[in-house]
Amino acid sequence: MAEKSDNETFNQKHRENRLLADATKELNEWTGEDEAVEIHMFRMFSEVFKPHNKDEADALFIVGTKTTTPPLTTVSSAPVKPWLFSRVLALLGISFGLLTMLFMVFHSNKAVPGMIFIGSLAVPFSLTIMFFEINVYKNISVFQAMQVFLIGGIASLVATMIFYEIIPSGNGVGLGSALAIGFIEETAKMLIIGYFINSFKVNYIFNGLLIGACVGAGFAVFETSGYTDQFGLATLFVRSWQTIGTHTIWSAIIGAAIILAKERRQPVQGKIMVRPKFLRFYVLAVLLHAVWDWQIPLPFNDPFDIQTWILIAIAWIAIFVLINAGLREVRTLQGQRIIN
Repeated sequence: MAEKSDNETFNQKHRENRLLADATKELNEWTGEDEAVEIHMFRMFSEVFKPHNKDEADALFIVGTKTTTPPLTTVSSAPVKPWLFSRVLALLGISFGLLTMLFMVFHSNKAVPGMIFIGSLAVPFSLTIMFFEINVYKNISVFQAMQVFLIGGIASLVATMIFYEIIPSGNGVGLGSALAIGFIEETAKMLIIGYFINSFKVNYIFNGLLIGACVGAGFAVFETSGYTDQFGLATLFVRSWQTIGTHTIWSAIIGAAIILAKERRQPVQGKIMVRPKFLRFYVLAVLLHAVWDWQIPLPFNDPFDIQTWILIAIAWIAIFVLINAGLREVRTLQGQRIIN
């Protein structure tokens, strides 16, 4: 009986591994490589649990200038291991906890604006720092990243509002309405991402991931703040943790897709929108957004939040595949000796 149970467990794990391998192989084919991608999540985040000093953090933040951008020949193609984002998340989490204590214990309504701001900022901004860390080219500065985060986030909201005035979107509950909202918001962010890619004249997949993440994170912060002001603090507690798999990640996917589709050293042009390397990932982002908004009529969905967890997992699988494509790009460019 025990042997049968062990066999069933083994077979289940094998099916799960096979499903993951098939998914990563399909996504990796979209990047131009015909093989499955091994996802080592614990290895990637292994540095999070190790001690790091202030000098290491400072070294990460001074990159992106003329004197601190390394030549391509010295760029590392080793697996990325970000860690600083976890310290930023902890810092913001502690700040939010103190503000919550101020509100709950001392009944100070003056803490509410701070709770909304820090609560909306914590996860998206920490994800932005993560993508900043894994940009192995180190050719985008903190100032540039914050510029995209603030201006790009707000500009994408403005573009979204313009599209909403033009395109009927409904209430977001039905599938058709959710698809319209996904298309509108991801297209608005895509336009802003493309603008900053052109403005900074960047050409690498990791650059696209970072710029996309910055735009999406800015969008998420301001959107969550607005919803919290409208619907109350309960909304903040739900939306804040969910941003681990929403706008920041969807926009990072689109940013990388733009780089994949555009010709190297050429500006982003409208013709890339019909290229499969862009279109597939763009449609994926739109569908992830649409299904996230869609209230699927399943009796077991809401209690267990199955829909949310599945969508977060799919989005992160795409990110891992694109990170792998970015590292492969480094090795390819170094092999061809294409220098900045």
